[in-house]
Order: sequence, then structure tokens, then C-alpha cells
Amino acid sequence: MSLITDISRQAAKAANTLALLDTETKNQVLTEMAAALRAEKAFIIKENESDLSAARDNNLAASMIDRLTLNDERIEAMAEGIEVIVSLEDPVGQLRDITERPNGIKIRKMRVPLGVVCMIYEARPNVTADAGALCFKSGNGVILRGGKEALKSSQAIASVMHSVLEKHNLPKALISVIPDPDRALLMELMQQRESIDLIIPRGGEGLINFVTENSTIPVIQHFKGVCHLYVDKDADLEVAINLLLNGKTQRTGVCNALEGLVVHQDVADEFLNLCAVVLRQEGVKINADAQAAKYFDNATVLTDEQFGEEYLDLEIAIRVVPTFSAAVEHIAQFGSNHTEVICTKNDTAAELFQRSVDASVVMVNASSRFSDGSQLGLGAEIGIATTKLHAYGPMGLESLTTEKYLVNGEGQVRK
Repeated sequence: MSLITDISRQAAKAANTLALLDTETKNQVLTEMAAALRAEKAFIIKENESDLSAARDNNLAASMIDRLTLNDERIEAMAEGIEVIVSLEDPVGQLRDITERPNGIKIRKMRVPLGVVCMIYEARPNVTADAGALCFKSGNGVILRGGKEALKSSQAIASVMHSVLEKHNLPKALISVIPDPDRALLMELMQQRESIDLIIPRGGEGLINFVTENSTIPVIQHFKGVCHLYVDKDADLEVAINLLLNGKTQRTGVCNALEGLVVHQDVADEFLNLCAVVLRQEGVKINADAQAAKYFDNATVLTDEQFGEEYLDLEIAIRVVPTFSAAVEHIAQFGSNHTEVICTKNDTAAELFQRSVDASVVMVNASSRFSDGSQLGLGAEIGIATTKLHAYGPMGLESLTTEKYLVNGEGQVRK
């Protein structure tokens, strides 16, 4: 039996043990995991530094190094994310009545785990804690295949969580880390459909495409995060500036950062003059249509085909539009179904924007940076789906479950 087949089967076997755990026990285990991450942060940071050193030697992009970096603050965020998961309602076993048929049979649905979830990711070691905790509470085993960039960090986090599992006589295979980033093993992993129920890739568009094209297992897809801020003609421009700066400059290498700014022509003159000052101060590179470019020094003028880029850097694309409808059309053409934001004081425009824009998260007067599982009350998130089967948007506990039918009768037979 190969290494990958063995890991996959052990994960499936381990997942069955979670069916016997009540919510109180799961929460106790998770609470101890959060405490263990805090207690072992020096060990985790030391292992992470090994990954960071190799990343620098290999000239990884700044956005990748940012995602890879662990420090006291980010480890604390992982621990707090687990504690939020503890506070959330356990979806497993939830019942809802469907109907009672004329023949007397009663039909309900029960929420149940998916089984085994496989995470495939690059320089994101926090995925180990997020996915491990979410899958544990939702009753799923998880297999983690990180890129070589994050291997030591992921193994360190997993070993801390394993220590808690072992204390409670639970199998370590509930949170399995593939120890070798060899691409051949990844190909084999994506064929384990007898043991793995869902694959969630997190990383660049190339990784998502590779997994989608080669997996025989259903895949949650999230190709890229081209998020826009639309500044409406009825916007509060001070609010709009704050949304722009927070969305673009707080962290550039994340999928909920702003990549596009769309401005109604009625406020373009005043707003873009403000933008020119603040974006220059922040060192943001400007790409723009001809109308917007004149407000900025050294702006690159874009053709229509050049919009829609995911920069993951201090860089943004700006367009002036004549109408609300033109803004929605621009987002439909160049957005990635991730997160879209409108800044407006007009309630009618706000409601129409949220109804008409096709994105997994649509915001009114709030930063795109809130498009995150922890910020939306999910605790951690295991991924963000920008396609619509079976989830859409940040995925928390409920997205890691499905429903089965429960049918109760009194001896009825079909005629």
C-alpha cells in the first residue's frame, strides 16, 4: 500500500470516531488545542523561521512571504479563531422537519459531516490550524497537503494539535499532514475518491486550475480575488477614502484586498483628487482608464482588456463610469465573484447593488477586508468558494456538512 493510500484510508477510518463524540467533548478538545498553540508558539515560530529562510533564499514573492509568516499576533489569531469555533453551534445532528406525507410517513433532514476533506495549499501555514479545528468540530477528518514553502510550519502546528488528540485517545489521523510535497504524490492524492470526499485548494490561480483539471474528487474552486470598490454618486467621500485605503493597503497579498476602484463620474473630480494624494503617500501604483489617469502622476493607461488583474501588491486599477449600471457591468465583466463593495448614502442604490452584483460577499459601506470567515462570525474559514456548488463565499462549519433524509413510518409500504 502506498503512503498516500494509507494516509487517506487512515483519515477515513479516523473520521468515523468523531461520530461518537458529543459537542461538549469536541469543544473541550478544541479549547485545549487553542491553549496548546499559545503555549508552543516559540516552537512554531522557530520552525516557521526555517520556512521563511528557505523562501527568501528562493526569492519568493513578497505576497507569498507575507502569507507564510507566523508571529505572536498571527498565532494568537489562530488560537482565537479556534475559540470562536468552540462558541459556535455544532451543525452535526441538527434536524429540520420537511413534511408528513398523506400516507403518514414523516420526513426530516439531519445535518451530517462530509467525511474527509483534503486541503491543498501553498504558503499558508495557518490553514493547518483553521482546517484542523473546523473539520474536527464538523465531524470530518482532514488531510493537509501544503507546499514545500510551509511544510515545517504546518508540521509544527499539526504536532501541537496531535498532542491534544492523543491526550483524549483520539487518532492523529484526524489531522493528517502529507510529509512530502512531491508533485507525484499530489497527483495520487487527488485520485483517492474512495477515501476523500472533498478537495479544497487554497493558493494562486495556477494551483486551483491544476487541482480542478486533475482531481477525480469534487473541488471547491476559488480562482482569484479581484475585488472592487464602487464609489457611487451619493457616496460619503471621506468614508470612501477610508474603505479604499483599508481595502488596498492594510494587507496587499490576500484575496479580499481591493484590486479595482470604480468611480461615478459625478464625484470623480473631487474624489480622484483626494485619491491622488493618499495613494501617492501609500506608494500605490496606479493603472487607470484615460479619464481617471489624468488625476495621477505616472499612471499607466489601461485598455479595456487590461482590467481584471489580481495584483496582490500596492497596485490598483481605476475606472470612471457614467452610471450605476455601468459600474455593475464593469464588475460583472472583470470581477471574480469574490467580494464587491459599494460606498453610498443612497439606500435604493445600496439594495440594488447587493441584489444585482454576482459575488459571494457584497458589502455596503464596509471594507472588503471583512470578507473573511473570522470577521463574518464563522470562526476560522476553511476556504472561500467563488463557484456555487455546494457553497458560496467563506466556508465555515455548516459548509463542511451536508444533509441526509430521515424517514419514519409505521409499517407503510408503497402501492
